[in-house]
Amino acid sequence: MQSQILPYIGVFIKLVKGPVDYTDKSIWEKLLQYKKELAAFLPQMGLQLVLDEEDGYAYVVQTSQEDDDNAVSWITRRSLTYEESIMLILLRDMMAEFETSESSNRELIRKRREIKEYAELFFKENASRVKFLKEVDRLIDKAAAFGFLALVDDQEVLDEQRFQIKKIIKAKITSEQMDDFTAQLTQHRSTKQLPDPKV
Repeated sequence: MQSQILPYIGVFIKLVKGPVDYTDKSIWEKLLQYKKELAAFLPQMGLQLVLDEEDGYAYVVQTSQEDDDNAVSWITRRSLTYEESIMLILLRDMMAEFETSESSNRELIRKRREIKEYAELFFKENASRVKFLKEVDRLIDKAAAFGFLALVDDQEVLDEQRFQIKKIIKAKITSEQMDDFTAQLTQHRSTKQLPDPKV
């Protein structure tokens, strides 16, 4: 007898690869359709579904302990550098400003140039400006590779590329972490030393 494939297996595979959001319409609709079944199924895999329907994103977290002999590691853990952590905090700060503005847009879209200009307020520029801007470009590309930025408009002129800052950044950098970073930033501004991002 042929076993029946679970109707939400495609959503499960997507979730273990990374966050899912409403812009991936077919997967998002299926996720909402089978959210109860997924919430019941995932714990059997040592996972838990985190779903934010209002902001339109979902991801899974590992619930089993790493030292558990029976635990299976489904999720790829990324180790961020100090600079990469700072970039994510800056993107989260841009999201916070956007959400408190009176904009009627649901998506936060910014040009690469605008992200770089914002980053320049926080990163210390080194002796070579060209080298500095290349490093900021690298951090932007890294944030895109991690799934926190999505390229929505490619351009021949790199700085004119437009990115959507994904709301999943709110799950990575909490408001409490933002408050802590802001307090540290205020304290350390006079010394020109960036605080520990702790993400």
